[in-house]
Amino acid sequence: MRVRILEEAEREIAEAGRHYDDLAAGLGERFRAEVWRSLAWVRDNPAVPPLRAKGYRRVNCRVFPYYIAYMEWADVIWVLAVAHVRRRPEYWSDRPLHSGATGGTERETVLPYGRTG
Repeated sequence: MRVRILEEAEREIAEAGRHYDDLAAGLGERFRAEVWRSLAWVRDNPAVPPLRAKGYRRVNCRVFPYYIAYMEWADVIWVLAVAHVRRRPEYWSDRPLHSGATGGTERETVLPYGRTG
């Protein structure tokens, strides 16, 4: 299954990574690595997390207080948000799923270690 990340979610990864880099050298890289590991797990196990009331699934990062919100549609895993668990719950829920349907923007993601999304 392919993984596509909405532009807004990519910005969230970058912003959180910069925040952690400001706190301690190398911490932002650890955050980004955890997000990529979580995305690889989602790609391999997309149906394991329960479906939430608003129609998305969520996987929590193990170390950092963030979660990845995603939906499956047309054999693609769409990453809607990488959000802090305690800030503005579901603020991202009105984001368009993909450019073909609603005018949103996304890109196909290549996961680290040679595994494509």
